[in-house]
Amino acid sequence: MYLPLAFIILWSSAFVSGQFIVQSASPFASLTFRFFIVGICFLIFSYYLREKIFVKFNLAIQACITGILFHGFYLGGVFFSYSVGLSATLSALIVGLQPVLTNILSGPILKERITFIQWIGILFGFIGTILVIGYDIGVKIPIIGLVASIVALLGATIATIWQKKITSNLTLSVNNFYQAFAASIFLFIISVIFEVPSINFDTRFNLSMGWQIIMVSFGAYAILMYLIKTGTASKTSSLFFLVPPVTAIMAWLVLDEKLSIIDIIGLLICAFGVYIATRK
Repeated sequence: MYLPLAFIILWSSAFVSGQFIVQSASPFASLTFRFFIVGICFLIFSYYLREKIFVKFNLAIQACITGILFHGFYLGGVFFSYSVGLSATLSALIVGLQPVLTNILSGPILKERITFIQWIGILFGFIGTILVIGYDIGVKIPIIGLVASIVALLGATIATIWQKKITSNLTLSVNNFYQAFAASIFLFIISVIFEVPSINFDTRFNLSMGWQIIMVSFGAYAILMYLIKTGTASKTSSLFFLVPPVTAIMAWLVLDEKLSIIDIIGLLICAFGVYIATRK
């Protein structure tokens, strides 16, 4: 119970802290820096635990693909959407549709049985998510930011299924090392090609990046990998339905983004939907 709750809070906080990061750095350069540091830390941690770091080539490649999908496409899309003006709440809403795609695909790909009750929970989660920022749909939205968030949605969905189906044969720390290593290289290439790389190591950047490295990369992401490994992909992904409303509350408190009574109702509906979809 506590791990999913911690994951939701920490994962939602990444959408808010990410808004501060892109105010002091270009999106792909900041992510390159983040996962370079994360990769080194997981390497040291794996060495300290005396885990086998040099694994079979196919296992390393599988973990690298997960890292590129999760950190490159998912986070790269989210951070880029911030840099062009998309709000934290709207970005979280689009990516929050991941459980729908994951549940649709996990049946035929992972041979997981999705029950009727789970689909009811998914429906409630979807309705609640839409309610949370329904008023924002009429506001002018940067199209390129919308496309970037859709790319992030696809990246997170494919990564969740890929991680569950293929890359569960490595220890958590070694798996995360290869993921961060591959993501940092991928993001560096993207940064050089598509932006003018820049990082201003001011207080805002240092605090926000420190939070994302410690609390999100080492906290939330490690919890996510554990939940995927020990549970079904469909049930784990259902937790993402709570991310948009929780992000909306955090953005309201920290970023002064709008939060209405409809948002609060949506949060309650999302919570009910997640409970139905993930209960034993």
